[in-house]
Amino acid sequence: MAKIKLTKTAVDAATPKDRDYELRDTLVPGFMVKVTPAGRKIFMLQHQTNSGVRRKPAIGRFGELTVEQARKIAQDWLAEVRQGNDPGAEKSAARAAPTMKQLCDKFIEDYSKLHNKPSTVEGNELNIKNHIVPRLGRMKVYEVTRADISDLMTAMSDRPVIANRTLACLSKMFNLSEVWGYRRDGSNPCRHVQKYAEKGSTRFITDDEMRKLYAYLNKADAEGLEHPFLTLAIRLQFEFAARMSEVLSLEWNWIDVDQRRVTWPDSKTGNITKPLSDEAYHLLSEAPRFEDSPFVCPSIFDPSKSMSENTYHHGWGRVLKRAGVPHVGTHGIRHRAATDIANSGVPLKVGMALTAHKTVAMFMRYIHNEDAPVRSAADVVAARRRLVVTPNAPAIIAPEHEALEAAPVRETGLSGPPAVLEDGSDTKAGNYRPFRHRKGDNRAVPPGTRREAISAGAAE
Repeated sequence: MAKIKLTKTAVDAATPKDRDYELRDTLVPGFMVKVTPAGRKIFMLQHQTNSGVRRKPAIGRFGELTVEQARKIAQDWLAEVRQGNDPGAEKSAARAAPTMKQLCDKFIEDYSKLHNKPSTVEGNELNIKNHIVPRLGRMKVYEVTRADISDLMTAMSDRPVIANRTLACLSKMFNLSEVWGYRRDGSNPCRHVQKYAEKGSTRFITDDEMRKLYAYLNKADAEGLEHPFLTLAIRLQFEFAARMSEVLSLEWNWIDVDQRRVTWPDSKTGNITKPLSDEAYHLLSEAPRFEDSPFVCPSIFDPSKSMSENTYHHGWGRVLKRAGVPHVGTHGIRHRAATDIANSGVPLKVGMALTAHKTVAMFMRYIHNEDAPVRSAADVVAARRRLVVTPNAPAIIAPEHEALEAAPVRETGLSGPPAVLEDGSDTKAGNYRPFRHRKGDNRAVPPGTRREAISAGAAE
């Protein structure tokens, strides 16, 4: 193994042999050039880490780097080794680091399929296939920056809901990449990337619509206008403030009649338990039942299966139309039930238990402000303020559902001749002037001003 001062001339003169050989530099310990039988000349640095591991990482090829550039890199690497770092291992780790495509595959197999519902797994797979892999799939996991995520969101600005779901999927993947050692802690590039506003909202079922809806449900049950399993499912969703999936999947053996409780072993939010109200107990006691079906609301054509979402959706739409109620999705039932719970005055923790919400923020998203309670609250606040300002003033009771008479509109003289006020004065000009510029009896003299002193002098 020859030792020479590596120069451009010396490296150029090195000819390939039948096997690899090395030329070592006399200036920087461990710095060398390896010549392969194919004629490639590769700069390398042989060193020993502080832990005693011998390494010989490649610096770069001759031609891509000059001898002096390679020697400078070798000196820098040796300085890092003396500080306890291992540049060779870092370079190898960077080369072996997984790509975003590999992270996506690991996320689906090692996390999503083990911890998410099948529908969530399907949604994650679609977002990965359609949006994440096409744009980020070839990048190394550690290379992805916040700018890359922001660019991805910008490209999906015309699909805000899908963009938000994709961002949530990416954020979870990058959190797990820190656990799996692919990125350093706290480096999630999805942080501070703004989600899009989702304009969709669930319409609130009003009291009048509730009366129409239940009137038709009662008529349908009495006259056989709808299948009893459909009307039962609708009534139970109102009673349990439940998700559609919870009602359709409900099984008889989940109902504890003695304790008057229902337990869902695997709902959207995991295991949940709800009490049986008197109305729910009555509905289940009177419900038709197939002896060989485990479901409370079985499929109409195959009792061994639960009622399908498609059947329930179409049945609910048909019931609304026949009841004369504007269309609202089946999730509107849960919104109405949650609002009834909140307005009943029960403690917040109890309301969350009845709806099976995990956070207060999510529970409050289901609460709709009704006009009557808000109007009554405004009247209470106004009456309290009136007592503070004027303690002996008589209470004012506003008649309900009575339109307020509009005050007469007074001309302001925005154009045309000067506007004449009730006292005969005008606004000084054809164009409008602010009230402070007006003169006349209708313009009081502000206390403590120069006008007050002048007026007082004139009166004397």
